[in-house]
Amino acid sequence: MDYKKTLNLPSTQFAMKANLPQREPEQLKQWDEKKIYDKLREQAKDRPLFILHDGPPYANGHLHMGHAINKILKDIIVRSRQMAGFNAPYVPGWDCHGLPIEHNVDKQLGSKKKQMTPVQVRQACRKYAAKFVDIQRDEFKRFGVAGQWETPYLTMNSAYEARIAKECGEFALAGDMFLGKKPIYWCCSCQTALAEAEIEYHDHTSPSIHVKFALKDDLSDLIPDIGDTPVSMVIWTTTPWTIPANLGVCIHPRFEYAAVKTRDHGVLIMAKALVENVMQTFGMDDYQVVAKLNPLDLENKKCLHPIYDTDSLIILGDHVTLDAGTGCVHTAPGHGADDHVVGKKYGLDCYSPVEDNGVFSSDVPLFAGEFIFKANTHINEVLEEKGALLKNRQLSHSYPHCWRCKNPVIYRATPQWFISMDKLGLRQKTLEQINHVQWIPSWGKERIYAMIENRPDWCLSRQRSWGVPIPVFHCSECKEVYVTRESVDKIHALFSEHSSDIWFEKEAAELMPDHAVCAKCGSTHFTKDHNILDVWFDSGVSHAAVLTEFPGLRRPADMYLEGSDQHRGWFHSSLLTAVGRTGKAPYKTVLTHGFVVDEKGHKMSKSVGNVVAPESVIKQYGADVLRLWAASADYRGDVSISNNIIKQLSDAYRRIRNTCRFMLGNFSDFDVTKDARPVADMGELDRFILHRLYQVTKKAVTAYDTYEFHTIYHALHNFCVVDLSAFYLDIIKDRLYTSPPASPERRDAQTVMATILDTLVRIMAPVLPFTAEEIYAHMPPGKDKKESVHMASMAVADPQWQNKDLSDKWTWILSLRSEVTKALEAARKDKLIGHPLDAAVEIKLPETALKGFIQNLDMPLADIFIVSSAALKDTLDSGVFQSKEIAGLEIAVKKAAGDKCERCWRFSRTIGQDEQYPEACDRCASALNQIL
Repeated sequence: MDYKKTLNLPSTQFAMKANLPQREPEQLKQWDEKKIYDKLREQAKDRPLFILHDGPPYANGHLHMGHAINKILKDIIVRSRQMAGFNAPYVPGWDCHGLPIEHNVDKQLGSKKKQMTPVQVRQACRKYAAKFVDIQRDEFKRFGVAGQWETPYLTMNSAYEARIAKECGEFALAGDMFLGKKPIYWCCSCQTALAEAEIEYHDHTSPSIHVKFALKDDLSDLIPDIGDTPVSMVIWTTTPWTIPANLGVCIHPRFEYAAVKTRDHGVLIMAKALVENVMQTFGMDDYQVVAKLNPLDLENKKCLHPIYDTDSLIILGDHVTLDAGTGCVHTAPGHGADDHVVGKKYGLDCYSPVEDNGVFSSDVPLFAGEFIFKANTHINEVLEEKGALLKNRQLSHSYPHCWRCKNPVIYRATPQWFISMDKLGLRQKTLEQINHVQWIPSWGKERIYAMIENRPDWCLSRQRSWGVPIPVFHCSECKEVYVTRESVDKIHALFSEHSSDIWFEKEAAELMPDHAVCAKCGSTHFTKDHNILDVWFDSGVSHAAVLTEFPGLRRPADMYLEGSDQHRGWFHSSLLTAVGRTGKAPYKTVLTHGFVVDEKGHKMSKSVGNVVAPESVIKQYGADVLRLWAASADYRGDVSISNNIIKQLSDAYRRIRNTCRFMLGNFSDFDVTKDARPVADMGELDRFILHRLYQVTKKAVTAYDTYEFHTIYHALHNFCVVDLSAFYLDIIKDRLYTSPPASPERRDAQTVMATILDTLVRIMAPVLPFTAEEIYAHMPPGKDKKESVHMASMAVADPQWQNKDLSDKWTWILSLRSEVTKALEAARKDKLIGHPLDAAVEIKLPETALKGFIQNLDMPLADIFIVSSAALKDTLDSGVFQSKEIAGLEIAVKKAAGDKCERCWRFSRTIGQDEQYPEACDRCASALNQIL
């Protein structure tokens, strides 16, 4: 007889191989055709809202792993909140303006740009951005990210541009925005102002010089017996090119200063605490401190500029430190933030004789027309000729660079638009709002608090073409700024209808309210402002342009989620614009993830060859494996990726998938609505695995609520591999295959597997949406089954599964099973047995709780150990396996007696006793009599 035909073998209906790279695009197409996202919105329309507001990626280039982890984490959260009973719409967006796009378009246009109008250049930028929006949209969708992809928000859309202009105009009307001249970061290559968020720090080598500033005023009353000895202040700087702009020497009001007499350089004044270090730097051993000086006595004394016949005023400032230098700070108010602030107190001019392209202005003696960094050498030569250069070395240090062109930047004072941090209390209001936000990880709060607490006024203006213009006008006669409620509203209406291109197409009179008059001089002639807005303002007002204007959204958002660099970027600009306009933070929670690095923690670099592209992972393994990587990492720090890591996660994915595939294969004759069994009627093993399911579900649901996704991955993987594949499913295979189809013990196992699978598929759906959907489609139909798993609710830990007493008992039994497995492995190595079913096991138990548990089992020990027979014995023969884990436990493994059953493969002495089925054991013969 062919006994194989009488077994309840698993169905092959569910695909044996994942084949994700080919199957996932098919699933995406089905979701689109069935309009699953739209159905989710309709299903959830009456639920409480959960808004994760998308920080817009830049529409420039293909996606990298940083994009992948960011968008996948967002999708996991949105999907899990949707399944948890919220209405969780997701509106993706793109940042479309700015220098990187304009820079690339300039390269594409080449010399043609000179013949194009500003609007034509802007249209080329718009086209370029739109191309990459389409490219990135398809790439994001391939990650399995669900959202409102057909109508995303774009910062270059007319409605969005109009809202940018309106928000800017409202700042101007409120008095927060002002036109001023103060030092800001300036890129000489890109010829534009830069925000702090557009600055990167790289190592840079600069000239490090010590320079004498000769005192013009007499200090004989402060320094005894000075006579005709020249006296000089000594400064140290790494920016010799700023020396021509020097207007002062700043000392600290509470430091003690020293007059140091030298052999060749007269008396040098420096901080007393730094004398020894400075003189060592000069290589001077022959010196003497001849006086201690109170900085208050030096205030407002005058020095001679070391190059020009001009004055350099001695001033006091708290920003002076003793960390390096001399305690006397060279002060050029037009080239330093601290210099500007302290210089303003003393009435010093904000002098910055440097043109947009980084060359000295024509009125700079000796150096006019020279590029500032190249002029360093020339300046040092002049200082040496004049006897003012004490020391000239090279110093390698961290220096600010432009985020786009990667060139060093400078501080340069030019007329710019600023948002004041303090005039109307924006700084203090923002610091207060930080305390009302949940920061994940918690250190994010301290980081952004320090940034806001210490940041300068926000420089809003940029000197480029591709962006939203600052919507203000200037009187042609008296240069007074013109901005009114009427002008702000008119610009908003015009931009809404025509986009901000109209600003470059029309004259000022056509853009302004009718009958506009300068309030200061009465003129009716105006010019447009020629600056555009910082792109961080563009994205920063998305809380207004998106959350308050898109249907179904609201402000504040429940969550902003981006990389840790956005504390000084989007989190920062969003917070300032929201507090400035509404008094409230735009978000309730801010979640930060780290950067993607290689397996050794190094930054990804094409030149190094350690880049792993999302596209390559998806092409080889599928998006669900990429998503499993994103979920498996503790995103609070930097996240490692490599081909080896992806391979390991692919193996983990395969184990999870195969576990689910096995369970799916055993439902061909199971109707969950008719055949499911009550939990209370099940055996201990089945109830124990449901208790483990209860624990896993509780852990996973809590992890979703607290955004601890790596906990979900580990819980899911361990449950599938350890609790199911290596334990429960391994044990129940026998009854699944050999028991009569409708027997209680087989229906118990099928009920448990259906329960487990229904729970697991809901747990995994936010992380593995493609796999979960495929599994869900093959699951037994039930009364609550939805069209898509993503329309189902999140898994719930059913209290009836919980059974602590049973868990305690089976924890002991699992320990015993582990020791029996070791004994079987030892017997196999000794070639006593081949397969565990070849074995008969005898066990001597210690007098512990374990013995009581085993004696009261409701199932045969042989089933638990998957051997042909197992029995408890008071004594065992010699040569037994002695446990090192359970004191007093001894195990004897012998060759099983009898013959091998052709149906269940167990050895039994009952083979041949049944006349009808002589090759079957008594257990299988009984089953066959019920089946056939």
